[in-house]
Amino acid sequence: MLHAVLSAATEGGETHSPVIPELYDILWSSVCFVIILIFFWKYVLPRVQTMLDERGEAIEGNIAKADEAQRKAEAALEEYTAQLADARAEAGQIRETAREDGKKIVAEAKDTAVSEAARVTASAQAQIEAERQSALVSLRSEVGTIAIDLASGVIGESLTDDQKAQAVVDRFLADLEASEKAAAGETK
Repeated sequence: MLHAVLSAATEGGETHSPVIPELYDILWSSVCFVIILIFFWKYVLPRVQTMLDERGEAIEGNIAKADEAQRKAEAALEEYTAQLADARAEAGQIRETAREDGKKIVAEAKDTAVSEAARVTASAQAQIEAERQSALVSLRSEVGTIAIDLASGVIGESLTDDQKAQAVVDRFLADLEASEKAAAGETK
C-alpha cells in the first residue's frame, strides 16, 4: 500500500511524498524532541522519581507503623485477656473466701446461740431451784407453825419446846413427802 501511495504521488509530478515528511521537518522535529527529552530527563524525571521514592518510603513507613500498631494492639489484647482472666480468678477466690467466711460466721453464731441458750437455761434452772428451796424453807416454817398450833389444840397443851416442835414438824413433812412420792409413782 505504501508503494501505491508513492507511485500515485510521483505520477502527479510531485516529488514530495505525503507520507514521508521533508528532511528539514525531520531535522527540526528531532531537535525539538531532543530538547524536550533532555528537559524531561534532567528536571522532570528526577523529580518524579524522587516523588515516587518518597511515596514508596511513606507507604512502607505507614505499613511498618500499621504493623507495629497491630502488634501493639495484639499485645494489648493479650494483656487485657490475661488481666481479665486474673480478675475472674481473683473474683472466684474472693467469692469462695466470702462463702467460707459466711459459713464460719453462721457456725460461730449457732455455737454462740447454743451456748447462750444453755447458759440461760442453766441460769433459769438455778433460779428456779433457789426459789424452790426458798419456798420450801418458808413453807416448812409456816407449816411447822400451823402444825404446832394444830397439835397444841389437839393435845390441849402448848408445845413451846423448840426441839420437840421441830421433831414433830419434820416427821409430818417426811410423811407428807412420802405420800406425794407414792401418789406420783401410781400416776406414772
